[in-house]
Amino acid sequence: MTATAPAPVTLSPDAPGAAAPALRAENLTLGYTKDRPVVHGVDVAVRPGALTVLVGANASGKSTLLRGLARLLPAHEGHVTLDGDPIERIPARQLARTIGVLPQNPIAPEGITAGELVARGRYPHQPVFRGRSSDDDAVVAASLAATDAASLAERRMDELSGGQRQRVWIAMALAQQPRILLLDEPTSALDVAHQVEVLDVLRAEVDRGTTVVVVLHDLTLAARYADELVVLCDGRIVAQGTAGEVLTEATVRDAFGIDARILTDPDTGRPVVLPRALVSPVASPVASTVPNPAKTPVVFQATV
Repeated sequence: MTATAPAPVTLSPDAPGAAAPALRAENLTLGYTKDRPVVHGVDVAVRPGALTVLVGANASGKSTLLRGLARLLPAHEGHVTLDGDPIERIPARQLARTIGVLPQNPIAPEGITAGELVARGRYPHQPVFRGRSSDDDAVVAASLAATDAASLAERRMDELSGGQRQRVWIAMALAQQPRILLLDEPTSALDVAHQVEVLDVLRAEVDRGTTVVVVLHDLTLAARYADELVVLCDGRIVAQGTAGEVLTEATVRDAFGIDARILTDPDTGRPVVLPRALVSPVASPVASTVPNPAKTPVVFQATV
């Protein structure tokens, strides 16, 4: 890539509708101790070139599943594959060139500027003992521009607002030039305007060809932005499909313990979830009537 490169990321060769998902989990069981699994026997295929949103109540297994897909948590049972290869066999540097990961509440080194942080995303592409090249600088600049953060490059991270910081962290992940981007609750602790700001950035990256998987809590925002929704309850996938297919009153009641009305946004045609009352306790997972397509720090590995 030259200094005049127009785009911050290499477009994914996996266009929507590709024959095989690049990232897939089969019969995946995950946990932090062997005797207490958090995710149980999950099958999921990440749709290439799409924005997939993982939703579910607290402790439903969303973040744990994302960590398993990112190889940050080893499988107890089952496996994760990337382009058909077992993910645990892929060298860390090679994996970091393919998958970018943004965890919850990342912490920047004290005094670091936004531009310096984004430049760390280039580490997987740099030979050992070699500094930044002009190509690296071009990618950093383009990544900052893609997230509307170019004006922040010289500012310290501890001077930025929450929304600004999140845009910079996403720019760092984009500087890896990944085909797949995994983000764990990137809108947590942000006001509504900043949540929309961050999700607009992710939507734009999907439109450029990047595959994005994100954990969200707000069901209406998830419905607005997602190409694919995956609903988890008690560590199991209970529904998967488009927002219109998945966000039914029954699914919201069973997975979230909420009695809700599901309306349709007249502008987008997407569901709007209006909670009415709590239903206690959250029901155990039930078989979904929605077909499951999967069945027919700072950031990641070598990045810092």
